Amino acid sequence: MRRGRGWQLAGIGAALAALSLVPAGAEKMAQRSTKPAPAHDATADPREETRHKVLAGETLGGIAARAQVPRILIIEANALKPPYAVRDGQVLVIPRRRVHVTKPDETGFAIAMDYGVPWSAIAAANGLDARARVRAGQKLVIPTMATVPPSPALLPAPTPVATADADGPDSAGPRARADAPVRFAWPAPGMVRRGFLPRAKGAVSREGGSGAGRRSPHDGIDIAGAKGDPVRAAAAGLVWYAGKEPNLYGNVVIIDHGKGWFSAYAKLAKVTVTKGETVRSGERVGLIGNTGSTPTTELHFEIRRKTVPQDPLALLPERR
Repeated sequence: MRRGRGWQLAGIGAALAALSLVPAGAEKMAQRSTKPAPAHDATADPREETRHKVLAGETLGGIAARAQVPRILIIEANALKPPYAVRDGQVLVIPRRRVHVTKPDETGFAIAMDYGVPWSAIAAANGLDARARVRAGQKLVIPTMATVPPSPALLPAPTPVATADADGPDSAGPRARADAPVRFAWPAPGMVRRGFLPRAKGAVSREGGSGAGRRSPHDGIDIAGAKGDPVRAAAAGLVWYAGKEPNLYGNVVIIDHGKGWFSAYAKLAKVTVTKGETVRSGERVGLIGNTGSTPTTELHFEIRRKTVPQDPLALLPERR
């Protein structure tokens, strides 16, 4: 049974995010820091602190000025609502700037997925139209998002996953031990047309266009199918994104399965769920199509752990 849930789209590695790639559900961020900075103390340099405890009489504008961080980034990082008032004792995340220089053929969706920040938030922080394409060499500020844990009732309970040792006919190499907290199922029955190929450091995953090929980096797998065939959730979870990605991936659905695990379904002819819904494993989330950058009718499917692409064939059950 689905339950609608309001959520804030804070954010794959775009909606694949990213587009907007990353929910009053769960805003996800890449867990890049291993130890959170302590809340404000009297001796802390406001230009360096990453968390600030609001003192009596302080305003958001004043905090932003002393921290030398744009007010809009603090608003985005803490999911503040108009009129953006802060209260004594409130702890604010102070997002220190991360800058990303876009590479050729890179998309906003991919950038959002890689940083675990919704493309809508990245676009807002840079004064960009979220529907516009990014260009190579563009410098983007990546805002820090506050983490709002999803309700445990809306996430699937951890389920042990069996180890798969044999090579399947579609696998590109030995199948790794699947240690995900949920059991993933095939989202569509078709044959795998193109497999997963990990990126070298600094490389960009390619779906089509210049430089794309079977040996080009590929963050997921492409599953053949007829236009209009159902695409089903690989595991239960919360719909984190459902909509159109303007560059390569067409219509996209991203599902948050908890504990940092996400699955993404792209090139859909139609999206049949809405963001904030909870879905069961096997529930239809869309229809196979060709809305991405290539004319081929297929499902582009990804699994990510804390924004890092995983080989779906290592996590999906063997086909008999």
